[in-house]
Amino acid sequence: MKKAPINNFIARYGYNHFLWLRRSMHMLFVGLVLLWMILLYYYASTRYFIHVSTKEKYDPKLESILRNASMKDNTVIITSLNEAWAKPGSIFDVFRESFRVGNDTKNFLNHLVVINWDQKAQARCQAIHPYCYQIESKSENATSKEAFFMTKDYLHIVWRKIEFLGFVLQMGYNFVFTDTDIMWLRNPFKYLQEDADFQTSCDNFNGDSSDLDNAPNTGFSYVKSNEKTIWLYKIWFNSRKDFPNMHDQDVFNEIKKLPQISSMNLKIRFLSPEYFGGFCEYFKDFNKLCTMHANCCVGLKNKIHDLNNFLEDWSKYLALPQNMKGKKAHYYHSWSVPSSCRFYPSIE
Repeated sequence: MKKAPINNFIARYGYNHFLWLRRSMHMLFVGLVLLWMILLYYYASTRYFIHVSTKEKYDPKLESILRNASMKDNTVIITSLNEAWAKPGSIFDVFRESFRVGNDTKNFLNHLVVINWDQKAQARCQAIHPYCYQIESKSENATSKEAFFMTKDYLHIVWRKIEFLGFVLQMGYNFVFTDTDIMWLRNPFKYLQEDADFQTSCDNFNGDSSDLDNAPNTGFSYVKSNEKTIWLYKIWFNSRKDFPNMHDQDVFNEIKKLPQISSMNLKIRFLSPEYFGGFCEYFKDFNKLCTMHANCCVGLKNKIHDLNNFLEDWSKYLALPQNMKGKKAHYYHSWSVPSSCRFYPSIE
């Protein structure tokens, strides 16, 4: 309003009426801004909503497997296989062997659910393990052979995995997801944080478990089933559209600071490689190590070779007298430094 019209308005209706009108216009403006923000947030949130397949969510076979495999707190351990990884002498055999030779880990095989990408992996799993579930796939050829890193087949598998894990959370089960090229040496639950919603291992760890700038490796992750984590997996799965040709781990790294996630007060924690190790950050202290991941390694044969060597090192460690298993245990036996897996930083 120009000054003359304002003065005319005040003269005709009074100053108090003018103040009321000005406050009303201010409140209307604030209301419109808030409405715009709400609509923007609603759009940003609902665009991540995924359609839940009723057939898969309520599959009686899957429900039975999860119920029978779960621990007392409704937690299951989940890994995934295709034909190449399930063959005799391949990764699945090395993986299961680690549970048998680990300290206090053999019983966890009773809580392991194996999701299989093809019929041959399912058949091999059922021959040696009680809890096997085959996921329907649009292309069995894409899931039966070795899926090399960042190929179309690889991306198909990793995103189908994220979708499936979201279903598991919706069914009310907590889970530890573990890549099959991870060796289980000790009970990892003793080293997890009870108040965290989502915990994951790292490729690079800066020492602060709550710092979102850590570089995650979601090959080992512990996730509690609640509204926050269910929402996280919906956002995560649908974010693949915003980051085409990126795999699930890199997309998680992109979205972990999104306002939609931070506003949920979701507690994300990163696990120290001292306890949850990998070939990317290689620690020698067997006194602390719970798991070892053949990350930073390309090729199935290379993984099998070096993980077998790693288990041999673990067996040598176990055979040491108790007084030699202290801080300098690695001085009493030699480590078979990954020789086939050459994509790792200095181990010193």
